[in-house]
Formats: sequence, C-alpha cells, structure tokens
Amino acid sequence: MSSIFSPRSYLITPASNPAMIAKAAQSAADAVCIDLEDAVAPAEKEASRALVVQALQTLDFGSRLRLYRINALDTPFAYRDLIDVVEAAGDRLDLIIVPKVNRPEDVAFVDLLLSQIEWRQHFVPGQIRLEVQIETALGCVNVDRIAAASPRLDALVFGMGDYAASLQMPLAAIGEPDQHDHRYPGHRWHHVMSQIVTAARAFEKRAVDGPFASFRDLDGFRQAVGWARSLGYDAKWCIHPGQLDAANSAFTPAEDEVTWARKVLAAYEQATTAGQGALTVDGRMVDAASLRMAQVIVARTTHEAD
Repeated sequence: MSSIFSPRSYLITPASNPAMIAKAAQSAADAVCIDLEDAVAPAEKEASRALVVQALQTLDFGSRLRLYRINALDTPFAYRDLIDVVEAAGDRLDLIIVPKVNRPEDVAFVDLLLSQIEWRQHFVPGQIRLEVQIETALGCVNVDRIAAASPRLDALVFGMGDYAASLQMPLAAIGEPDQHDHRYPGHRWHHVMSQIVTAARAFEKRAVDGPFASFRDLDGFRQAVGWARSLGYDAKWCIHPGQLDAANSAFTPAEDEVTWARKVLAAYEQATTAGQGALTVDGRMVDAASLRMAQVIVARTTHEAD
C-alpha cells in the first residue's frame, strides 16, 4: 500500500493507453487512476482490463496511490472489471473508484464481491479501499447513506458532467464556467458540492472534486481548485500532467496557515500547563473550533512531509 495519507491530486489516464499510464506513474500526481470507464471506448473495455493488470504488476508507482475506475454497476462490464483485475493484481492495488453510485446498496455489492475475492486470493481482508462518485440526482439525495455504507469507503468524488446530465442542466464543458454559469447568480455546484463534503466529514471520509476539461486553461483550473478548497475539499482530479502542480499547491497548507496553526497549538499547550482556560494568539481569542482547525492543518502538513 502507498504511504500517501491524503492525496491532493489524481491523474486520470486511459486504461487503453499503456504509454500514458507509464508517464502517469512517474508524474507529480499523488494518485494515479487508470480509467476503464469514460476514457475507454466500449469496444476496447474488455481488452483494457489486461492492460490495467499489466500496469499494476510491472510499473513502479513510487509513493503514489494506485487506483483504477471500473464501469458503472448498471453496465455489463462492471463485475468483470472487478474480478479480472483484482484477482490478478489486487495485491498491488490501493483503491477502486466506483462511478455513478446511487444508493448504499451499490457500495455494499462492491464491498461483498471484493471480500470474496480477497478471501479466495488470500489477500488481507479489507485491504482494497473504495472511492465512489456522486454524479446523479439519486446519488446526491442518498449521499449521507452512501458515505456510511462500508468501512472500505475512503472518499466521495464529485462528478460534474454526469450530474449535470442527471439534472438536465445545460453544460458546455466539464468543470469550467460557461455561458450558463453567468445566467445563474451564484455557484451552480454549491449545493451538491456542499452535500458531498458535509457527508464526507460526517463519516470521516475525504472529499474529492472532479475534473476540469480545458487542460490548457490553467487560470480557470486554479479558480476551480480554489472553489473546491474553500468548500473543504481535499483533492482534485486532473486530466493532464500540466494541472498537477496547481492542484498540489492549492491543497497544501500555505506557510502562513502552518505558522498560525503551530502558534495555536503551542499557546494551547502553555495554557493547559498553566491551568488557563482562555487562549489568545496574535491578539485574537482562540476557541475550540480554532484549535481543531490548527490540528487539522498541522496533521496534513506532517503527512505530506512523510
């Protein structure tokens, strides 16, 4: 298993393209996701499973998380995506991404099948973790139940494109603002993104934002990452290596944040030793919420240093 605690960036690469997978394995990404779903044509999906196995068995991913995305559970590909890849290379796999999850039963099905494969192949029980995509109206309605559906579940991922289709919302390009955003006096994705991160935090999961299609528009990508970070998200999907630095930077605590957090923790320790109840840092009162935020910042910094 990888040593990465909380990935900031995911590089999504087609399962049908071994050269791109090899480059991704050496990229600046914290996690590499080999995609069997949208990035692979239907006629190539079955043959591409063997390429996922080959990549997991032969490539050195370093400390990067190793993931692949199966096809949706309502397709004829999903169960073989799980069985063929996990039986052959499950011992070299960190996570599986399940798209278009609508209800907790979807997660339970994948969990049960993985448990059977782990038992048959003598893998460590529960070693393969799950991330699920919330990208339908039904998935949004059930997101809290989905977040609590399995101890394997590590993260909820927002899928903007399919979510827009599910709600019959006009959308010209995935992840980036378009003319339809200017017609709406607010952030069109605020509701669903807030629902996802709230459910994730309630059940101690990570929240991951989906892709930004215009990979040459780095300013637009940085804006999208900033929105996600402001809402409390942990990471961003990237479809091109050129997006990775911006994602890694956005989800790394800034130097002034780290300095403030360490001051708060030091002040708390001093106050506890002296038996004082109230804390003041840089002329501002510090409460329990501030302390918890400082602990989160320092913990994230420590894990990234590792």
